[in-house]
Amino acid sequence: MAAALERSFIEICGFERETLHRVREATVDLGLTSLPGGVKFPDSAGAFHYEESGKLLSVTSNRFIHWSTSGDAVQLVEQSLDTNLLNNAVKLRFTHCSVLPGGVTIQETLNNVIILISTNQSVHRMVLPHPTRMYRSELVTELHMQSIFTDVGKLSLQDPSHSAIIPSSVGQTGSPSTSTAWLSYQGEAHYALASPAGGIMVVTLPPHDTQGSVSVVELKRSSMMTRLSGWMPTAIRGDQGLADLVVSLAVRELEEDSFIFALCQDHKLRMWSFREQACLLEVDMLEYIPACKGVKRLSGQGHRLRLAFSSTTGLCVSVYLAIPQRGQFTVLQLVATDNNRYSLEHISSLFTTQETLVNFALTSTDIWGLWVDDSNSTVVKYINFEHNTAGQWNQVFVQPPPEEEVHIGVDQDPRETYLEFLFSPLRFTAAAIVKALQIYRRGSERITDLSWDALKKEVTVAVETELQSSVTEFEFSQEEYRQLQVEFWSRFYACCLQYQEALSMPLGLTVSPHTNMVCLLKKGFVSFLLPCFAVDHLYLSYDEYLFSEEETPITEDPDVGRDILQLVQCLRLVSDAVSGEMAYEMEKALEHLESPETAAELVLENMLSNDNDNVIEDIQNKLQDVRNPMAAMVALLREMDLETDSEVAGEGPIAPGQSLNMRISLSQLYGSSSAVSVVCQAVCHMAMTRALFCRDLLILQKLYLRFGDNVFLGGGAQLLQLQQELIPRSSQLLSTYYLLKHISQSLASSVPMDIIDANLQHLTVLELSDTPALSANRSVLGPQTVVELFYQTVARKMIISQMYSQQQTNSLLLWTHMISNVVHLLAQLLWPSNPGFQFPECLMANCQYTQLQEYVRLIGPWCQVNIGSCRFMLGQCYLANGEGQKALQCFQEAATEVEKEEFLMRLTSTEEEEAASTPRLQYYNKVLRLLEDVGLPELVIQLASLAITEAVNDVSSQAALWTRIFKHHLDLGHNSEAYEALTQNPDSSMQLDCLRQLVVVLCERSQLQDLVQFPYVNLHDEVVSIIESRARGLDLLAHNYYDLLYAFHINRHNYRKAGTVMFEFGMRLGREVRTRLGLQKQANCYLAALNCLRLIRPEYAWIVQPASGAVYERPGASPKRNADGEFSSEPAVKHQVDILELKDLEKEYILSRSRLTLAQHHPPSAAVAGSASAVEMVALLVQTGLFDSALSLCQTFKLNLTPVFEGLAFKCIKLQLGGDEAQNEAWSWLAANQLSSITNTKESSATDEAWRLLASYLDRYPSSNGHHHRCVINKLLSHGVPLPDWLVRSYKVVDAASLLRLYLNFDLLDAAAELVLEYMDALLGRGHQYFGIERPLSATSSSAWLPYTSIDQLLQALSETQTNSGVYNKVRDKLDDYHKLVDKTTKRRLLTR
Repeated sequence: MAAALERSFIEICGFERETLHRVREATVDLGLTSLPGGVKFPDSAGAFHYEESGKLLSVTSNRFIHWSTSGDAVQLVEQSLDTNLLNNAVKLRFTHCSVLPGGVTIQETLNNVIILISTNQSVHRMVLPHPTRMYRSELVTELHMQSIFTDVGKLSLQDPSHSAIIPSSVGQTGSPSTSTAWLSYQGEAHYALASPAGGIMVVTLPPHDTQGSVSVVELKRSSMMTRLSGWMPTAIRGDQGLADLVVSLAVRELEEDSFIFALCQDHKLRMWSFREQACLLEVDMLEYIPACKGVKRLSGQGHRLRLAFSSTTGLCVSVYLAIPQRGQFTVLQLVATDNNRYSLEHISSLFTTQETLVNFALTSTDIWGLWVDDSNSTVVKYINFEHNTAGQWNQVFVQPPPEEEVHIGVDQDPRETYLEFLFSPLRFTAAAIVKALQIYRRGSERITDLSWDALKKEVTVAVETELQSSVTEFEFSQEEYRQLQVEFWSRFYACCLQYQEALSMPLGLTVSPHTNMVCLLKKGFVSFLLPCFAVDHLYLSYDEYLFSEEETPITEDPDVGRDILQLVQCLRLVSDAVSGEMAYEMEKALEHLESPETAAELVLENMLSNDNDNVIEDIQNKLQDVRNPMAAMVALLREMDLETDSEVAGEGPIAPGQSLNMRISLSQLYGSSSAVSVVCQAVCHMAMTRALFCRDLLILQKLYLRFGDNVFLGGGAQLLQLQQELIPRSSQLLSTYYLLKHISQSLASSVPMDIIDANLQHLTVLELSDTPALSANRSVLGPQTVVELFYQTVARKMIISQMYSQQQTNSLLLWTHMISNVVHLLAQLLWPSNPGFQFPECLMANCQYTQLQEYVRLIGPWCQVNIGSCRFMLGQCYLANGEGQKALQCFQEAATEVEKEEFLMRLTSTEEEEAASTPRLQYYNKVLRLLEDVGLPELVIQLASLAITEAVNDVSSQAALWTRIFKHHLDLGHNSEAYEALTQNPDSSMQLDCLRQLVVVLCERSQLQDLVQFPYVNLHDEVVSIIESRARGLDLLAHNYYDLLYAFHINRHNYRKAGTVMFEFGMRLGREVRTRLGLQKQANCYLAALNCLRLIRPEYAWIVQPASGAVYERPGASPKRNADGEFSSEPAVKHQVDILELKDLEKEYILSRSRLTLAQHHPPSAAVAGSASAVEMVALLVQTGLFDSALSLCQTFKLNLTPVFEGLAFKCIKLQLGGDEAQNEAWSWLAANQLSSITNTKESSATDEAWRLLASYLDRYPSSNGHHHRCVINKLLSHGVPLPDWLVRSYKVVDAASLLRLYLNFDLLDAAAELVLEYMDALLGRGHQYFGIERPLSATSSSAWLPYTSIDQLLQALSETQTNSGVYNKVRDKLDDYHKLVDKTTKRRLLTR
């Protein structure tokens, strides 16, 4: 239901938000000098409204220009209620000139806005672009746009085509007293000036885009019209001259002629035709004054003249006649008769007792008057000049000046209280505070453009500095210091009051003919007049009006209406009886959430005890006249209650069915900072007025209860209704309006970017990012109240949507209808008992946490709507302030309302496929995500534990919650609790995931003790599987999963498994970690594996080894495809399994030790040693010179020792043939082998030591048939190295025949011959011991033999060479000797048989 409106208006001051208004200045100097006598004209103001300012689709919608004049200056400001205009203020100074009353006129053409200015010595014209020509596109989407004054600095204002000096003549004294100007259809600029000698002078400038000269015409009764180049000299003296003096001028173009209306000092109104240059009409205004005796002698200086034209009424003229004590407005209508004759028809005469008229405006129906009374207070009234009853003017409630004294409670800090008063959005303009500060500082420095907060700091510093400098004593009591504070702050406050009063001085008022918007133009700012709601009107009305009213729009029932008026009169008496002290106490009670009813009782008690003027008796008498007080109260309460069932239009696009142009225009409507300020201050004033209304009504109701049946005709039933229904309603309304008043004055905080980012992240987590976030169009002009912030970011769009869903979009923007709707709808959006929750949402989205906390605190005791949503918001505030435990408490309290409140339902609605089973669980999930995002794991655990109790029948939700609890316990290092949560998880796959995470995290933290000791009931195999897969899938040196698995099995006494793990670890190390460190670890692993198996009974001391490749396949590899992604051709067969016993492990250990030895002596070999077999290792060891290790390995694996001996022999050869460098290098590998401890007296070389080593090995490792000797000798001879004697000697003993064959193989015939000779000698008995022959050849000895084949080969070879014939003969002879002996011996043996 729309709120009932009254005929009255209320003034709302849209204070500017900047500390200093940014006004650009320009000076126009035509080289004039000041006129003698220096007439000073009063300051004046006026305004121009664009023709299309009432059209929604126009770029000039709700746009106007207002100006003020003072001395030689004109300040022009362009203002819009839809967009913020940049560079919109300019101040022009006209050197040595004074701007005339009525000296500023603004008119628009298709392409231009033209400003005509008249001073006492010159006339000026400014040609500016029209707004419709300034923007390339018809669609203006920015919140900020350039004003028409943007390029005013580029204009050449002194140019002769735009400025002219008023011609003067010798006999003239003084200057024009008033003026008006207009633009003709041809584009000429005409300036009508009131001549100081009587008559009118019209100065004409040619059209701005054509060449031409200035012309001047004088219109005067005493002469015919004459074209002049200067003022017409007149010799008229005395009364006639003064009578003709024009005091007010107005002009109107009709039918290609310009009619100039002049109101003269002789009280006559004359109408001149500019085309005819003749006076067409003269009317004596005294004819319209009843009892005009003596008026004729009065001066007509205070008279005023205004015109209004409309298509229905034609041209109306209103004349104000300034007669002391009974000023009169006379409205006349211009009527045309035949032959171009005109007459004025009297429409209405209206009277007023106001003393000093400042200005008045005439519309086609109304007269608006602006006065200043004897106490210098502003008075504004208006009246319909055709339809008014008994000349009754309608009230306009102007804003009173700020309180002269600030009440400071005993519990309040004076500085804080004064600062709150000074910087509240309602009382003082920034300009007043800045000027007061400059004076207070004694003008020591200019105050530059400060921010609002900086200005507050400057004021505080200035007052405190002044206080400190005045203190002479070092010590004084707290009470004395408080008194000093009050004294100095009240002094500064008085200074501010003085300047605020100066800036509030009214200069004029303007009524838009297109939108009916009424503005008061004051010296320092512009205020707007808004239609007054019926309830507010009743409470604010002046007594004389209230007592004369007979009906009210609050109700259609005339009886109830009369009762309401009577009741309001009683309320006025109550209001007057409430002392300032008690009003303050009541305010404090509301702030501290005490019961309003109790507070009202206390106020009533105070009234009764201090009733010196018998007010209570007066009230009681008045109450007797109220026939049905219940109905009257119900009607009043219903009118004030803004609760509505209908939801305000949502947050979708504005007017979705309309064109783009229309939607853009609607998106900007009432969006400028001026409109924001006006709308929100209107809500604030409404809240302030109604809070007082509810307070007085509550006191009156308490008084009713006290009077009882004395004033109630209906008796007990009505008293019961009053007590049980009406008093609680009044109490709640009082609290609600107090809340609205509080938030309307509560300033929004500026928010650092990091907090904004964090908040946006939280909103994203809650999936509320489509909620109003920080608006890009937030005003940069200073502090906003939180209501302004809400209106600007959220509410305006919703309000305009709702308004235009119910009305035609092409309708005119009628101010009274539009603004009252906007204010009412905004108040409904703010009304806490309505289901909408947009305001707290907006506060949260814009990080206004302190204000949101205060809001929730204030509505807590009495608002039963959106309780859960408020608790949730409070939780958000606590979170932002780092009070997590309190936040959790609030979130838990909000959970009970999840399915009842729209905001919480929207919060819990989710698009996820696997939504939780109940809304409450969805809510818990959202909050848990929020707490996780903020980083409060302890609270997540607490809330998740609570949520589990809700999810009794929902296994998936339980699993998710247990997983959350597990995760956060694990993150916090609560390992046991994490394990406990893991075991509680009903979902096996999630449980496995958690188990995997537990293993990984504890490993990374090296908390292996915990990991190994958990019991893992029913999870043992899974743990092993996880650790195994991790062990096999990750880098061996970076992670110690094998060690963990080993410890795990050892802890459970599963030694075979532990051994298997270590063995596998060792095998992988050999393959994958080709470093000395890896080989060291491999050796240790095998040792550990051996240790494990030795702890088991022998029959069980074995492990299973998967065949090559089974353990080391790449994790995740496809069983069917090879590395190239192709199908494997080999059939998938089961891998063979090998059993390894203790002895096999010992072999592997020795092999690994030899690998480590190799890597220690020759690090590069580590890369190949890791996976080398025993045979390969022998070769590597021999190559490196580690012969001891090689021999040991050969014996362990039962390998042939030949490679070792060959390798050592080769080393000896190299040393023998090499130089000193080879000798030096040899010592390193020689040192690695154990040499026999035979002491030599002489120093031996590395070569000697190598040969010694070889000799010792040949002794230590004998072989059948001297195999080792043979391979060594073969190696030496193959390299052409002469055989060492010791080698030959030792091999002779073993196998002389083989030695012979070797000699023959290498063509060593001499050595072979010598060997044969020696061998035969040995057989013959000489040196037989050197050949291992026990006894020489004899009949009793065992049979002897000779390698005849080899000897034959030798003889054959010797016989073929001439050089060896002597040797051949020797051998031959020796052989013959041998044969003889053999023959003899044989015969002897035979004989002995």
